[in-house]
Amino acid sequence: MRARAFAKVNLSLHVRSLNADGYHPLRGLFQSVDWYDRIIVEDAETDSIEVPGGGAPEDDSNLAWRAVVDARSLGLHRQPTRVVISKEIPSLAGLGGGSADAAAALGLAARRFSVSFDEVRTLAVTLGSDVPFALVGGTAIVTGRGEFVAPQPDATGFALAIVVPPIALGTSAVFRAWDELDGPEGPAIVGADLPPALREFAPLVNDLYPAAVSVAPEIDEWRAELSHRWGVPVAMTGSGSALFSYFPSLNEAEDAVAAVPQGATATRAVRPTTKGWEPAD
Repeated sequence: MRARAFAKVNLSLHVRSLNADGYHPLRGLFQSVDWYDRIIVEDAETDSIEVPGGGAPEDDSNLAWRAVVDARSLGLHRQPTRVVISKEIPSLAGLGGGSADAAAALGLAARRFSVSFDEVRTLAVTLGSDVPFALVGGTAIVTGRGEFVAPQPDATGFALAIVVPPIALGTSAVFRAWDELDGPEGPAIVGADLPPALREFAPLVNDLYPAAVSVAPEIDEWRAELSHRWGVPVAMTGSGSALFSYFPSLNEAEDAVAAVPQGATATRAVRPTTKGWEPAD
């Protein structure tokens, strides 16, 4: 069984102070995009996980492997399983690649082991804050710790240029910096700088941006340079370090990534997708 696991972009991300449970409540506008990893879940003689090109762990810490094991524990049989992940989505970039892999693996494993959708949804919440969204995908308002996903009409009519600077940002470090800065708000994108399909959600803000800059000031240098070259506002997804801008068409987004300064870890022109993952058999 095979699947494609799509990256996500946080078009907006509002953060609130820590709850008693140790988590920051969030409210975000999430969007799946057509940048994807490939996942295989199949029968085997012994359990194994492989990531042939690297980019993710090959042990029990891998979310996709945990998804398969958790689904199998609820299923009708316990056959040994081989999981293969071919990574394209950069790690530690705020693009949700690990969560997308977990959602796709969970979906495939649920079919393989005859696990119900309600059980899958419960497992997604336990795996990570982005996994419930990745299981659904498309355009959605995400709240709580990520467990509440409210699908919205599919956002269309635009493309994104995404750039991953050569900067690795740990999510916990960025949230810790946000707390130390007393919960700053991020810069907003409004009005004509947004595609028409997104204007009803304005202003679009990422509250983690000031914290990411405090951890790695080079983020702001990259954002300023991209904004200068492209002539449009540039935002950050998640806890970083991936940066993005809106363009009316895929061709214009491709022209934008072609003008990116040397040194970027990855670049991609993408369009919104309506799913977080899909079978690829």
